Amino acid sequence: MQAPPRDPARRVVVTGLGCVTPLGPNVASTWEALCEGRSGVAPISRFACDDYPVRIAAECPAEIDLGDVPAKEVRRMDRCVRFALAAAREAMAASGLEVGARGDRIGVAIGSGIGGLETITQNQDQLRTKGPKRVSAFTIPMGIASMPGGVVSIHYGLKGPNLCHVSACASGAHAIGEAARIIERGEADAMLAGGTEAPIIGLGLAAFAKMRALSCRNDEPERASRPFDRGRDGFVIGEGAGVLVLEERGHALSRGAPILAEVVGYGASADAANLAAPDAEGDGAVRAMRAALRDARRDARDVAYVNAHATSTPAGDPVEALALQRVFGDALDTLPVSATKSMTGHLLGAAGAVEAIACIRALECGVLPPTINLEDPDPLCPLDHVTGAARETRVDLVLSNSFGFGGTNASLLLASVHP
Repeated sequence: MQAPPRDPARRVVVTGLGCVTPLGPNVASTWEALCEGRSGVAPISRFACDDYPVRIAAECPAEIDLGDVPAKEVRRMDRCVRFALAAAREAMAASGLEVGARGDRIGVAIGSGIGGLETITQNQDQLRTKGPKRVSAFTIPMGIASMPGGVVSIHYGLKGPNLCHVSACASGAHAIGEAARIIERGEADAMLAGGTEAPIIGLGLAAFAKMRALSCRNDEPERASRPFDRGRDGFVIGEGAGVLVLEERGHALSRGAPILAEVVGYGASADAANLAAPDAEGDGAVRAMRAALRDARRDARDVAYVNAHATSTPAGDPVEALALQRVFGDALDTLPVSATKSMTGHLLGAAGAVEAIACIRALECGVLPPTINLEDPDPLCPLDHVTGAARETRVDLVLSNSFGFGGTNASLLLASVHP
């Protein structure tokens, strides 16, 4: 399907980044760890899991700095809400965006694949053990997936579009792409866009383990997430948030904002094939990537780096490799590809946003983070893997892929901005 005509006068740029990840509480610490090839995977510390088949995860720092937010309000927030607000605070500070009287022209799009799972399960336990009177009045407000965006909107007085994309592991990427479209259409001048997730609780761990989706390398947590490696046995569940400040270019220039990158292409598609497994031919992924290229009016050979979705599952990684081959053809031989989930674990609905941030830092720094633990490349994944160490090379156009359960797909194209 042909992308709708763009308004060339309304280009979408990125002016601020913020994140909380298993590698650190902000963008600087996360990027440093990515470039150094450090793993954020470790034995689970948040709850006892000795009787679980999987006992490792990629946890975020125990304490999340929310500045002057009153402690009473923080206690009422689900963990995924706290992640989102912390990431938004960093992104807004970096952008220097002041809301003032123009709050109706600034919106929020923060996706989450699951939402406040901890809040809901804790209150289900309260209901079962202590009765309905002990269920918190905040169960629904803080458990629904849209509340991270709601809290960010309230905190900053953002009165533009307030959306939550719940599309599994593509949620964060969909939020960024759809927020860019909102700005292009003139419905907002700026959007806080990204994703958040906090699934590392007993139910989340047990449910994913029951699907046999998770790595069982309990004795080697740092080596458990190994995208494209022949010995991969599943993904590592992670948590965190990533938020980008997207802004109409003229609006950003008028206030002297730092312009970090431009969102030039976005594609979305569905496999329409299976609840959890990807389409065997990678058809949906191919269509998402090609849609992003059409949207950007770019050729596949213009792309200089791919941050792959690659979760380290036996089925998913070869399908994405096949899809990349179908889209890029011979150009794939010299197209660097890396999978940062090897270090962060899989952040589910937050993954696309955090990986978009990694792509933007790669554009800015001329450094491509590696795929760690890629010791025995799967012959079904014949790619130009960035492995062993980060690769220093200037890139101007990068692709970030996000694919989720239910066959939902999103691809983002991000470009450097030259003076």
